[in-house]
Amino acid sequence: MSIDISIKIGGEAGQGIQTVGQLVALVCRQAGMYVMAINDFESRIRGGHSFFQIRVSDRPVQAPDRRVHLLVAMDKNTVQAHAAELVAGGIILAEQQTSSIEGAEPIPFLELAKQAGGRITSNTVAAGASLALLGAPFKLVKQVLSEQFGQKGGDILEKNIKAAELGFEAVRKISFKWVFSWKETGPRGSLMEGCKAVALGALAGDCRVGAFYPMSPATGIMAHLASFATHYPVVVEQAEDEIAAVNMVIGASFAGARAMTATSGGGFSLMVEGLGLAAITETPIVIINAQRPGPATGLPTRTAQADLHFVMRASQDEFPRFVFAPGTPEEAYDITARAFNLSEKYQVPAIVLVDQYFNDSLFTVEHPLAAPQEIERFIVGDKDMKDPAAYQRFVLTPSGISPRALPCMGKALVVVSSDEHREDGHISETIDDRIHMVDKRQAKWPAMMSEMQPPHGYHENGDILLIGWGATKGAVREAVDQLREKGIEAGSLHFTDLWPFPDTAVVTALQKKNKIFMVEHNITAQLGQLIRQQTGISFTGAILKYDGRPFYPVEIFDGVQRKI
Repeated sequence: MSIDISIKIGGEAGQGIQTVGQLVALVCRQAGMYVMAINDFESRIRGGHSFFQIRVSDRPVQAPDRRVHLLVAMDKNTVQAHAAELVAGGIILAEQQTSSIEGAEPIPFLELAKQAGGRITSNTVAAGASLALLGAPFKLVKQVLSEQFGQKGGDILEKNIKAAELGFEAVRKISFKWVFSWKETGPRGSLMEGCKAVALGALAGDCRVGAFYPMSPATGIMAHLASFATHYPVVVEQAEDEIAAVNMVIGASFAGARAMTATSGGGFSLMVEGLGLAAITETPIVIINAQRPGPATGLPTRTAQADLHFVMRASQDEFPRFVFAPGTPEEAYDITARAFNLSEKYQVPAIVLVDQYFNDSLFTVEHPLAAPQEIERFIVGDKDMKDPAAYQRFVLTPSGISPRALPCMGKALVVVSSDEHREDGHISETIDDRIHMVDKRQAKWPAMMSEMQPPHGYHENGDILLIGWGATKGAVREAVDQLREKGIEAGSLHFTDLWPFPDTAVVTALQKKNKIFMVEHNITAQLGQLIRQQTGISFTGAILKYDGRPFYPVEIFDGVQRKI
């Protein structure tokens, strides 16, 4: 019998909800299970409701499941908020002090934690109780606890092992319908947050400087990048604001270091003038925009996909740029590294769109992320020039790409300006120079277009085609599977490379489709509009979600069923 269950742990912010979930996820991963988990929390330090929902399966899963089989309630509000999500036969484990709710199994998490040596271990009690109901062998739990707490010194490990034991004992007489047999197959890959995959991709792209101002949900990317600084040649700086951050990145890149910043929509708004500076000076930079609902502050800790049109057109006037949106940690790693390479190759900004759901969720990554054997750099020195003294930073070329020398690194004089300029970089207001520079920058477009990958197909020859982009990939594919199980010939196309838009590939994929449904986390089907703009092909309908929460596959399944 296949395994596919969801455990939801809820409570107040500050109660260690994520710790419970992390321990359960790590033990399941250690036993060879596939794990996918979402992290839902309010934008306050304490008091707001939070939950961590883990999906455990014996097959690959890339999306959360709306069904809850085990609800672990660290406070009364969790039972009230989520009891209705429980499947028939599911169990609620609730803190004894707040569990006057009918149907909940009262467990004294706090009292048992005190017995183990401190209230702080109540989350380990909850994790132990949850794993015991799933049938986990305690030796596996002990192994994971040793890995997590063994280096902390003192008696921390002993207290947590005792807490887990008490959690096991507390549910000994409770039977769980979905208990499964645990096989010692060895760990399944690694568990990785989306934000860590982006940071690792930056390292793979030879990022040497990161500058940022903290803004949810992008802060985790820079926190991971900063954690690598003790082992890798990367400098991470927290700037005083987003304007300073983007200008630091531009300065670092101008000096020759590959550089990036990460922010959300509000911070990106402040960076827009800097984006234009990078464009007119043809300085390569990478910006990660971790989307969240807005406008203004919006929902700081929720998810959205409403910045696509914004980042494609941001800043005054027109200039080429790359826009990408990974859908899995593996794609985030590869695409972030590509963004650095392509940004430098074409001397244009590259923007990577992720979102809160992707950044803060845990995914099973089965195979190691391969580091590049070498990094190709697109910089010239005196030895590459016949006459370095005659160097012109913006010399006109058929490709629009001028040889890029670095300042103070030889005889070549590098001159740039935020004003329109001549080939040598000095300011000019002549009509010819203006036209030449605009044409020069635009001349990069055909080659940039050739770098773009077509959308990824999944049963793409089906009569009904679901189209998504970015982090909806897992939910869309699972919805396709559900539709096909019902005899509906469905398939999907998923976009990661968004701008320049891969027109030809999209026309080929869509021209014979009768029913096309967009699946997006916004209210206007922004990708659907872009497809229509670039190809003339209109979509049949759209399944849109803009409440700040991620898609469950069944929501897409139900949406298609209603529309066909």
